[in-house]
Amino acid sequence: MNPQPLELDVRPVLRAGGEPFGEIMAAVERLQPRQALRLFATFRPTPLFSVMQTRGFRYEARPLADGEWEVLFEPAEAEPAPAPAAAFAGDWPAPAHTADFRDLPPPEPMARTLELIEAMRPGEVLSVVLCREPVFLLPHLKARGHDWRGALDADGQRYDLSVRVGEPLGEAS
Repeated sequence: MNPQPLELDVRPVLRAGGEPFGEIMAAVERLQPRQALRLFATFRPTPLFSVMQTRGFRYEARPLADGEWEVLFEPAEAEPAPAPAAAFAGDWPAPAHTADFRDLPPPEPMARTLELIEAMRPGEVLSVVLCREPVFLLPHLKARGHDWRGALDADGQRYDLSVRVGEPLGEAS
């Protein structure tokens, strides 16, 4: 029998102009095996869907009154799917380019990272230092055919991201 879903209401945080992503990820870390997360938000949290899918969750979203949403994130399998970065086996070359975007406000780190990648050749690696996990950037990297791997440091203040540039879309060999 699966445990009851953990409920998390981030509507007060959103109404106050806050960013609840850290609170959501902390709730995900507290989940028991096979436990679902029931999330309440003031909008349909579409960007969160791909983040949760990379962590092994499927979702069911339903609208509530006044444009608010309830989303149930359930484990897709007994074991979570690996993150895209873990799918790459083998050693990566040394970074051809490095950047530190910790001092830039969103969405500048994402925009500048994508600009740098556009100027790079397939197979080259970009190393970027960010102040948080780039949850909105990662789906863009995947959609463009780039491999990535990254992690927060032990105190959660720095995210190191490496991106291996893929073939331009439509030109893959």
